[in-house]
Amino acid sequence: MAGWLTAGLMTCAMVSPQAWAQSDRQAQEVIQPGDFIVAVVNQELVTAIEIEQRLVRVRENAVRAGQRLPPDSALRKQILDGLIDERAQLAYARESGPRIDEAELDRAVANVAAQNKVTIAQMREQLAKEGIDFARFRKNVREQLLLERVREREVQSRIRITDADVEALLAKQRADNAATPSVNLAQILIPVPENAPDAEVARLKGRAEAALVRIRGGEAFEAVARDVVADERDKASGGELGMRPVDRLPDAFIAHVRGIASGQIAPTVLRTGAGFHLLKVVERQDGQAFSVTETHARHILIRPNAQLDQAAVIRQMAEFKAQILSGAATFEAIAKDRSEDGSAAQGGDLGWTMPGTFVPEFDDAMKALPLGEVSDPVISRFGIHLIQVLERRQASLDARQEREQARNMLREKKYEEAYAEWNRELRQRVYIEMREPPL
Repeated sequence: MAGWLTAGLMTCAMVSPQAWAQSDRQAQEVIQPGDFIVAVVNQELVTAIEIEQRLVRVRENAVRAGQRLPPDSALRKQILDGLIDERAQLAYARESGPRIDEAELDRAVANVAAQNKVTIAQMREQLAKEGIDFARFRKNVREQLLLERVREREVQSRIRITDADVEALLAKQRADNAATPSVNLAQILIPVPENAPDAEVARLKGRAEAALVRIRGGEAFEAVARDVVADERDKASGGELGMRPVDRLPDAFIAHVRGIASGQIAPTVLRTGAGFHLLKVVERQDGQAFSVTETHARHILIRPNAQLDQAAVIRQMAEFKAQILSGAATFEAIAKDRSEDGSAAQGGDLGWTMPGTFVPEFDDAMKALPLGEVSDPVISRFGIHLIQVLERRQASLDARQEREQARNMLREKKYEEAYAEWNRELRQRVYIEMREPPL
């Protein structure tokens, strides 16, 4: 699964049929009155109006995201450089890019129509009124998909990870684990309000002790947690806090579970300033065996393109999430119908994966997501995702899996450098002519 500032500068907004027509005319290199050529890249033009349009869109996206932008002169140069990079990459993609199949193209076109709240037939009519051939429109969308595929293929092929790199990272990870033991706790918390009267404190303590009796009687800790706790996130996770270094957990928790083995429950209720806690040791990690939390998740992916910018895709994804939460549609059905990823046919199912399998933005969002909950839109270099975690499990890695996870982490760290190198080489291979503005 090229930084997002660059990606933001290289995408156009989701627009009306009139703007689609304008975008298409630019693709045909027709210069409008009052416009002028800023740069020529091989046979393709970069025009002043195109730069101004993107400048407006970058400002709008920055306002929505609360980001600060550089001065206009520097921002215009970034936009111009981004457009030149895009033209150079597209020329290369046309020559050597992979095939985009019709099903993937159909999903991307359908996403453009849906975001504009029209059917594909209505969109065709609107384009026709503006004199835009629908086949050319599809060609523009295909080129955007092609561009993303080629970027990923070429950059990944340049990343070299040596065995020495892998061994160095593994040695560091093992040293870190040995220095700081970790534990995965699950808790049932019965909160006690501040300054609660003695009678209320006694009632809440009784509730916590009754929950402990149920667990000792054979009920699953997770089931009792979902029945007793009020916090929705704790309900979804069964009270599990996740694997954490012991120095990131309250001292009272660590003292209360000292000597308790994995899978066992603390025999008494713990009282803290927050309330009454029941604690279970899900797993301990002593730094010798390398253990990870594997995740079974699914996702929906939509890629921004020349007709559907990042902000528009985020709005579309928010609508998908609302449909899923309301029961109007299922995650699986939307993924099959709309996702622009190879997992679409499986309803977005990604199977069981280890940490480091995905890009950091995706991985971090997935780790923080309670079981069953649908994420807010997540931005990665592949596009915009909705994520749902179906299951989690602890797994000890064998030597091969340890090395593969380390290799994935190193590959991700080197991605930006490899992208910049590839882009520099492409710019050296194309003809670029900068034009002065007309007097």
